[in-house]
Amino acid sequence: MKNFLLSFVIVLAAFAAGRYVFPTAPAAPPTEQTVATTETLSVNRGSSPEFTAMTPEEALTYTPSELHTIKLFEEASPSVCYITTKAQRRSFWTRDVTEVEAGSGSGFVWDNSGHIITNYHVIKGASKAIVTLAGGESYEATLVGVAKEKDLAVLKVDAPARELQPIPVGTSEGVRVGQSVYAIGNPFGLDQTLTTGIVSALDREINSQANVPIAGVIQSDAAINPGNSGGPLLDSKGLLIGVNTAIYSPSGASAGIGFSIPVDVVRSVIPDLIRYGEIRRATLGAEFYMLNRGAGLAFYKLSPSGPAAISGIRGISRDDRGNLVLGDVLLGINGKPVRTNTEVFLEMEKYNPGESVRLNVIRDEREVEIKVMLGSTVE
Repeated sequence: MKNFLLSFVIVLAAFAAGRYVFPTAPAAPPTEQTVATTETLSVNRGSSPEFTAMTPEEALTYTPSELHTIKLFEEASPSVCYITTKAQRRSFWTRDVTEVEAGSGSGFVWDNSGHIITNYHVIKGASKAIVTLAGGESYEATLVGVAKEKDLAVLKVDAPARELQPIPVGTSEGVRVGQSVYAIGNPFGLDQTLTTGIVSALDREINSQANVPIAGVIQSDAAINPGNSGGPLLDSKGLLIGVNTAIYSPSGASAGIGFSIPVDVVRSVIPDLIRYGEIRRATLGAEFYMLNRGAGLAFYKLSPSGPAAISGIRGISRDDRGNLVLGDVLLGINGKPVRTNTEVFLEMEKYNPGESVRLNVIRDEREVEIKVMLGSTVE
């Protein structure tokens, strides 16, 4: 027993001496997780363009999904602007004319020349439009062109190039139901507001300001409210895929159904609006009268120098007694049946000025084809 106690004391003394002569190295701090990125992340400060850089430590407080959304917003929001409109009102008592606030909406920078894209209904009836860029500077805009049938308008501001950040433009051709989308705008005047959602349906059709349908519209469930009109709809890469235009809502607020004009339509329209002030579209140079019982569309009025008249199309005329005489009746275009003026309008959108089409018409009680070279609404 004595030997055991003596051995234990010796081992304990040796252990204590070893700790004193060879002190243990301090424990290494836990390894820090870092976020791999090639760009500096930043934190949004409302509508101010000055963002504070995010350190790796701060980035750790967000999930990868949140970091993606933050980065997308901070890169896209400088392209989004706030539009307020004014309208002239005459006093009933004094007959004096004054300008009053008419409405507000959203828009985005299209190019370095200062062109701003928005919805036509945002500036409809306005006597003046004020564009406030992301940096906070406001400019009175000039109206460049409108397309009522697409609910699009182009404004222009004389702003320094450093304040203009054109939005990156994508395509709507490959948009799929279920993909993530992001809307930035100014709902209820709350500028630089971000909402997110998914594409919930494609190829919707909504009525335009010209009472003709806009086809191929994107439906999403991102919250879109009054004031979002004219703002961008972005994909997960931050590319423009649509222009937020309308909502379906019994109450007037977001009900989770919003509609956006596809960016491919925007890309085809904007160059004409900038150059001509309107869409340069193909035309037959004719007006139609819809016959009863689906019997076709009678050529009613023909422009004397229009494509239809030049090709020998016969319109409605009067005989010696003043009675109306039916001329040619349109049944289809290139074999595609058309029964209403709206169907003619939508079919003509598929062609460009200068192209030739075959008109399927009834003449003298028999069906014939007449070749017509399409004209342009803008000469």
